[in-house]
Amino acid sequence: MTSNQSYVEHVAVRVKDIHWHIRFFRDVLGMTVREIDGPADSPNQYWTIGGMQLMSAPDFEAAPSVDSGWLAHLGIMVQDLELALREAQPWGVKELPQGRNCLQLPDGLAIELIQSHGDGVTQALAVKSRA
Repeated sequence: MTSNQSYVEHVAVRVKDIHWHIRFFRDVLGMTVREIDGPADSPNQYWTIGGMQLMSAPDFEAAPSVDSGWLAHLGIMVQDLELALREAQPWGVKELPQGRNCLQLPDGLAIELIQSHGDGVTQALAVKSRA
């Protein structure tokens, strides 16, 4: 698992393969589990520390283009951009024309990885907004 960290509070997305997305957000962006709805081996929904809510929708068909309206992209502040980009490559993500930090995941979700300055991610993750 990466030593990188990131922060979003929160975005819910429907995904065909919830397990692939759980592993990607955990292993590439360091977003670990906050809450699970349903059994751990077959969750209905999965929330991460860092703000992702993944909703299992095996029959979901994303729009064929990131410009077709359902979601333009998800901006994720990362502690180490270069590390996140290296760790994303083996996952089969597609680099988008907007820049090498803009990636499209297999279900069509587009993410923009943004380099944090200083300890901004650590400070954001330290906020206990739900406490």
